[in-house]
Amino acid sequence: MATLIDIVAPVEQEGTKAVVRNWLKQIGDTVAEGDALVELETDKVTQEVPAPCSGILTETLMTNGDATAPGAILGRIALASVADTPVPEASAVKQEEPLDAASPPKQYSPAVRRAAAEYGIDPSTVTGTGKGGRVTRLDMDLAYQQKIRQATTATAASVQPASATITAIAQPATTSTDDNVLSRKIPHSPMRMAIAKHMAHSLSTAPQVTAVFEADFTAIMRHRDAHKGHMKAEGINLSYTAYIVAACVEAMKQVPEVNSQWHDDCLEVFSDINIGVGIALGDQGLVVPVIRRAQHLSLQGIASQLQDLTNRARSRSLKSEELQGGTFTISNHGVSGSLLAAPIIINQPQSAILGIGKVEKRVVVREMDGVDTIQIRPMAYVSLTIDHRALDGHQTNSWLKAFVNTLENWPSE
Repeated sequence: MATLIDIVAPVEQEGTKAVVRNWLKQIGDTVAEGDALVELETDKVTQEVPAPCSGILTETLMTNGDATAPGAILGRIALASVADTPVPEASAVKQEEPLDAASPPKQYSPAVRRAAAEYGIDPSTVTGTGKGGRVTRLDMDLAYQQKIRQATTATAASVQPASATITAIAQPATTSTDDNVLSRKIPHSPMRMAIAKHMAHSLSTAPQVTAVFEADFTAIMRHRDAHKGHMKAEGINLSYTAYIVAACVEAMKQVPEVNSQWHDDCLEVFSDINIGVGIALGDQGLVVPVIRRAQHLSLQGIASQLQDLTNRARSRSLKSEELQGGTFTISNHGVSGSLLAAPIIINQPQSAILGIGKVEKRVVVREMDGVDTIQIRPMAYVSLTIDHRALDGHQTNSWLKAFVNTLENWPSE
């Protein structure tokens, strides 16, 4: 009898559980050690579980949609050659039902092919976020949601009066509450549920207070204009967020208590400044990858890490450990156009979170040679929301003053 090897969910993962999203192999398939077997979706990332050995997939204990804890057994592989191992009965049904002539090519996984037949979507038209650009079942689901959203919006616009209120959210199930209102309901994704629980926990745990300052971005805009060219030649995008991270480090040096965590018996102040940066994933939610030990990085080093993390966050290829260990968080909400968001809810168990509003030209008064002058400057509102158990107004305002001073007095060289 062949030796059976367990396929185990990663012990180290973001959050306390994951959901089986898609089996990439079927019972009876021959697999090589390291082959991707199954996709797990946590509240932050989608990760592939590799085969622990070469053999034949003989058993799957979890199906799509099942919740699984770290270390759970997902299935088993028979550690034997194809010739020596009897093919399980389940393998007799592993062949997909015949697809019609319009079906997608065979290089797509069975789950993707099933989704293509169910949704009427050609996977070759879908941008893949899997390893090597492979189209995953999640990609097909999102494409179908977008298809439904577009169809519902177009239909509602053609049949509803101008005064009608229409909510179009992608999902097959449709309800109509009255003659003028349409709605669609979809189950919350694991990421959305995790965000909701985390935000509610944060507000119920910590008394949160927000302070708002204004920052003049003239100095860093001039510095960026002078240096972005040579950094681009090295493959690095010098973004304004890189300056914001660097300014946070300088402010932490002056008010280190902001880089902390509240405990019932003490305030734990961290020596390492691990700064998380919120990255929106559209309708899917957001992730917060962490730039570790930012106090040891140059502006170029920060920009390089930020670019890498951002690209991999949007391709859903971050590692779970890259989302852990943050001691402070930045929400650059201004990139989507908002001037001010308050309060920006603290990323527990941290003590504070920084918000950066949209940079826009404003008329300001500046004193020159003892005379007040009216000038046009690129300005932004910056906010610091604090856990009032850990920090008071004096520390909050001192930190913001140091942060703004660093941005406004950035050296030209």
